[in-house]
Amino acid sequence: MAAPGKLASFRLPPLPSISELIKLYNLRAEKQLSQNFLLDMKIVDKLVSQAGSLEDASVCEVGPGPGGLTRSILNAGAKDVLVVEKDSRFIPGLKLLSEAAPGRMRIVHGDILTYKMNRGFPENVSKPWEEDPPNLHIIGNLPFNVATPLIIRWLENIANRTGPFVYGRTRLTLTFQKEVVERLTASTRSKQRSRLSIMAQYLCTVHNCFTIPGSAFVPKPKVDVGVVHFTPLVQPQIQQPFKMVEKVVRNIFQFRRKYCHRGIGMLFPEARRAELTQEMMQKADVDPTLPPVELTIPHIRALVDSYAQLCTLEPHLLTFEFREELCLKHRSRSAEQKKTRTFMDTPAGTPLSPQQPH
Repeated sequence: MAAPGKLASFRLPPLPSISELIKLYNLRAEKQLSQNFLLDMKIVDKLVSQAGSLEDASVCEVGPGPGGLTRSILNAGAKDVLVVEKDSRFIPGLKLLSEAAPGRMRIVHGDILTYKMNRGFPENVSKPWEEDPPNLHIIGNLPFNVATPLIIRWLENIANRTGPFVYGRTRLTLTFQKEVVERLTASTRSKQRSRLSIMAQYLCTVHNCFTIPGSAFVPKPKVDVGVVHFTPLVQPQIQQPFKMVEKVVRNIFQFRRKYCHRGIGMLFPEARRAELTQEMMQKADVDPTLPPVELTIPHIRALVDSYAQLCTLEPHLLTFEFREELCLKHRSRSAEQKKTRTFMDTPAGTPLSPQQPH
């Protein structure tokens, strides 16, 4: 990651402070939207600096709220700042900021989960995937309730080079609850090692930048918050489709306290579970008694490659989900029990109806 650059010469004109804007527009953080305002501009500037130099950069800010991070991004010299804000209460304050930085800030009133970011910037910001990352950044103090689904979506975009990654290896600087940060950055054998660790680290260099104490936010959340920087890798560490990788990893980590073969077995129908689990483990040359947290990314790569080979031979395995098999078994068992109860409740000597089995 590039070292934080010296602030560009352009500075915003005097504006009301963020606290004054909040009072002016009678704003308050909505608990149901997981909103927490970061008002300490020293911390805000430190957060923005983790993205590296923003001089002449294009930036998409997610959920700007009252605009604290936006000010810091503009003061850092970004030439094109696109802010995506869902909450209409913040739009007037953002328009005030846009007027103070003419031609450098665009406002989208919409949901980042549905916004088509591949249309947000001109093609000339793009760089080939194999080259250095483009001078394009995604920065955001994310609401807790959207942070994890959003990073999962962006990781899939990275794998497929879609969304904000049509421009190249776009870098991200984002906030998460501290426990999510620990999962994103957890190393092998760490108790925080999880599905999220694998999915992030096979696609990106993931850096835990620093922790912001919960007391720095208004209202104060019950947890501390971490800042994480992501740089997509030129070559993913696993060369299989994202959905396949996610399926294998999800199954492995659902039994995180068991041997890894237990979760791997859930990839296969019960009738052939033992046979196919053994075949997959042998092809991957992975010890079936390793717990999930001890699996390295090369282990996971070997397992996913082995699963892909089995799916090539037996394509129906791709769509198999063990929970669906469990549901069918449960329904069948319930139907049998109902038939048994109906038969047992029929008084002796009562003729059976045509629908009842003889």
